[in-house]
Amino acid sequence: MSGDEASVNLLFDGLELNRRGLFRLAPTGRAVPVALGSRALDLLLLLASQGGAVVSKGDLMAGVWPGIAVEESNLTKQISVLRRALDRNPGIGSCIQTVPGRGYRFVAAVRRTDQATTVVPLHAVREGPSIAVLPFRNLSDNPAQDCFADSMTEDITIAIARFPRLFVVGRSSYFADKHSRGLDARRPARELGVRYILQGSVRADGNRVRIGAELIDATTARHIWGDRFDGTRGNSFALHDRVTAAIVRAIEPRLRLAEIKRVSRKSAETLDAYDLNLRASAQMSKRTERDFAEVVRLLHRALRLDPGYAPAMAQLGYARLMQTARHWISPAGSEVDEATSIARRAIVEAGDDPEVLTAAGHTLAFFLGDVEAALGAFERAIDLNPNYAHAFGQQAMILAWLNRPEDAIAAAQQAIHLSPHDPDRFVCWLALAWAHLTAGRYEEALLWTNHALQENTGAPALRLKLSLCGHLGRDDEAKACLRLLREVHSEPTVAAVKRALGRGKSPQVVVNLTEGLRQAGLPA
Repeated sequence: MSGDEASVNLLFDGLELNRRGLFRLAPTGRAVPVALGSRALDLLLLLASQGGAVVSKGDLMAGVWPGIAVEESNLTKQISVLRRALDRNPGIGSCIQTVPGRGYRFVAAVRRTDQATTVVPLHAVREGPSIAVLPFRNLSDNPAQDCFADSMTEDITIAIARFPRLFVVGRSSYFADKHSRGLDARRPARELGVRYILQGSVRADGNRVRIGAELIDATTARHIWGDRFDGTRGNSFALHDRVTAAIVRAIEPRLRLAEIKRVSRKSAETLDAYDLNLRASAQMSKRTERDFAEVVRLLHRALRLDPGYAPAMAQLGYARLMQTARHWISPAGSEVDEATSIARRAIVEAGDDPEVLTAAGHTLAFFLGDVEAALGAFERAIDLNPNYAHAFGQQAMILAWLNRPEDAIAAAQQAIHLSPHDPDRFVCWLALAWAHLTAGRYEEALLWTNHALQENTGAPALRLKLSLCGHLGRDDEAKACLRLLREVHSEPTVAAVKRALGRGKSPQVVVNLTEGLRQAGLPA
């Protein structure tokens, strides 16, 4: 787009495009930012401003990467990024058409206007943390590294945007500032209406590359996280993938903790459904009967404020699952009916929310035995966000219960790899214990059960350990474990354990568990 067209706004398919970025038009007529990197934005501006004419690959590369020699794969990658952002109905084809042997053309009907729509700050649009990914700075003397830094920015923006409650803005409006080493993160945060800023840098020395990144709470200028990553330029795509995954793994749980701390400081009268759901998540991590009663109270309050809020629905169903598994509520009754009905509603309302799909899917598998629905929900969640560790962890548990130990172990290991410091990682350790129990590897199963018990001493891990001690003939450990189980379970019998196991488990898995319990001395 030429300089005299810089202020023109392009409207198409419910979107507005200009030098500030790409925005989706809300029913109110205001505009909500769409996460898009600076190179992708430049490419879209160039294509959409051509009135449907074909633009050659050479012209596109010269326009988007002026003065820099880049491989054609960079252009192909940016075209893919744009198609994912723009093409909401795959059945009608892409608005960016490939013209074989010639280039690309933009085929959506474009209308020009001089009047830009008012942009709505993300935190004013919906609940959840909002974050801007600023262009990574090239700290090298070589201008060719600009391309590498820009690509790094866009890879991270796309990966973070897969978390449905991390609302992400990748802003080309700060492209001119990307070489500044003293950029105050509070300024772009104020202008973009976001709470958090992710910024970083790339430095090359010969064949070696160092990438640094830091996460900042722009409301307080507090540094939340930072790290650096080293690699070589020999395989830039592999380096991009490794660093992107590492950054996403690091910042998502830290943002969640930062949000929990922020919400904990709010007065009870000002809490909305998002705040209440977040408080319930924090309360659930304490794993006591009293805390889970408070979890249910908070979630009921959230749903009174917003009856269609899918995250609270899914978490309420999962809370009922946890209460049942720990013998705090009956495995049949009004609480279970509530859990199954609300989990079904959550699946319908989930849309593209991996967290909702994961929690609701597990609830339906546990209470109704609908393991196919659960596995389908997990697969959908992983497809939406390959970095979402909880989906792999819950998938591992279901696979173990289905007598598929090796598949379960692979899924649990992937969950641990994605989020090694997750406060709920004991779920993965329990899944590994179940998988090894199913395979008859009782020593390995006991090792993972003991890991889980170090973090959570609830009934599920205790009865699993009791069964393993029975299989291994460890009578003294079995007696000590049985004493602990009686402290948390008013009816420690094999029949009561079977009732609390839920449905959807392979008969052989149940036999392996209960046979060990009998050998450990648990009454029938």
